[in-house]
Amino acid sequence: MSYDNTNSGALFKNIRKEKDTHPDYTGSINVGGHDYWLSAWLKKSKKGQSFMSVAVKQKDGSPPPERRAPSKPDLDDEMPF
Repeated sequence: MSYDNTNSGALFKNIRKEKDTHPDYTGSINVGGHDYWLSAWLKKSKKGQSFMSVAVKQKDGSPPPERRAPSKPDLDDEMPF
């Protein structure tokens, strides 16, 4: 019997976090048979209450943005003369 992960997911501490803008936690979730990447940031409200801010992005076969290699700038060295 295989495990059915429909309508469930998991978040893990982001061990590759290099900047404050990178998520504190990353993971994935399956909703209704569709897979999504999860990103979460630990924050505090104005009243000092801790909470998680969460972003969801549909999986398209590529790794989540925070795990992709940095893109190289597109250098167009052609001189117009």
